[in-house]
Amino acid sequence: MEQKTMGKMATMPVKKLMLSMGIPIIISMMLQALYNIVDSAFVSNMEGGELALNALTLAFPVQMLMVAIGIGTGVGVNVFLSKSLGQQKEEKAAMVAGNAIFLGIVITIVFMLFGIFGVKAYVGTQTTNPEIFNMAVTYLRICCIISFGIVFFSIFEKLLQATGLSLQSTIAQITGAVINIVLDPVMIYGLFGCPKLGVAGAAYATVIGQIASFVIALFFHVKSNKSVKKGLKYIKPEKKIIKEIYMIGLPAIIAQALMSIMTYGINIILVGVSESLVTAYGLYYKIQQFILFAAFGLRDAITPIVSFSHGMRNKKRITEGIKYGIGYTLVIMIIGTLGLEIFAGPLCSVFGLSGTTESLCISATRIISLSFVFAGINVALQGIFQALDSGVSSLIISVCRQLIFVLPVAWGFSLLVAPSLGNAWIVWLTFIISEFVTAVIAICLMLRIYKNKVKQL
Repeated sequence: MEQKTMGKMATMPVKKLMLSMGIPIIISMMLQALYNIVDSAFVSNMEGGELALNALTLAFPVQMLMVAIGIGTGVGVNVFLSKSLGQQKEEKAAMVAGNAIFLGIVITIVFMLFGIFGVKAYVGTQTTNPEIFNMAVTYLRICCIISFGIVFFSIFEKLLQATGLSLQSTIAQITGAVINIVLDPVMIYGLFGCPKLGVAGAAYATVIGQIASFVIALFFHVKSNKSVKKGLKYIKPEKKIIKEIYMIGLPAIIAQALMSIMTYGINIILVGVSESLVTAYGLYYKIQQFILFAAFGLRDAITPIVSFSHGMRNKKRITEGIKYGIGYTLVIMIIGTLGLEIFAGPLCSVFGLSGTTESLCISATRIISLSFVFAGINVALQGIFQALDSGVSSLIISVCRQLIFVLPVAWGFSLLVAPSLGNAWIVWLTFIISEFVTAVIAICLMLRIYKNKVKQL
């Protein structure tokens, strides 16, 4: 491993290391969330904007699934690669990186096929409105068929982060986000001679930005990631390497995929009450990503730091990684909660919604944000569990907070809302209950894992 990077990961004080690695990732993740919000704002102001927002909400679970599989695979690569480098097994690390590229090719082909053959059937399960149906199919088909940008960026981002090059991954993501934001109005509204493409323009702007991020991340990996050997021979699939990647990454994939399942389920529950409720929840979900993505960014710094220290069998650095990881995440979530409580109105007004839908969106933002502190604990501990080879514990947390304690509760509360949208706030309580109960379970699991895997070192 390159001496400078090895020294930073092995000797820099954990408190400082986590900030130096985490801040660039947090900035890039928050910008990612920002361009999701900007994307929706531009779409909302086109003709038929509220229907278009509803269409994007229906497409969103599949977009999240693409990210889930890409990032989940990347998490497995990140942890496996960091640990191999911590053990100074450079040849094994090169095989991990090469097999990650092979897996990216397979994942891309799967989503291309879904984009061609599966999109109509998927969208048809969530709406009977023909206008919303057509817009959702158009948008999602483009995103799936041209999915190689987001898939490969997710993998190369983790290859850079695993070796301490988080600044380079941030540059790549910021560049793609800026390109997306610039292209959105041009392609949606037909500016500067570009055809007026509507929701298709939003989709094309998104995939072009993703491709740009991938190309830049690939450039940095080839030019700057000297810690990892490169060559076509490493791309040859190795069953043992792939198995080890997914022993770590599969729980992360399932955890991320559960977000798609949860959103899909919530959409079905809410559409039974009102399409306005679906639109309001979809917009809230994008607004809250601005805060949750910051926590995810810090988690992406926690995981390689704790994993590298675990490979070194350094109890002190593992303990500090856990302590500062949870502490910094809580600070982010407290600030985020206060921000959304104060600015919920102005944020929701950006989308030009009808009075009822805007009111529902503000209500969702103010109530659900009260769950952020508990969500922060869950997110940080999931990253720690993955770093300590406890992917099953991470998966348990995801299943609890995004499935077991969400869909049944939301369905039950929706029965109380159905007579009157004035009671819609009851549904939003679901998320506070889910995150709180899950946080209690997560802390119990952390105490057990620390006793069995860290205290013994």
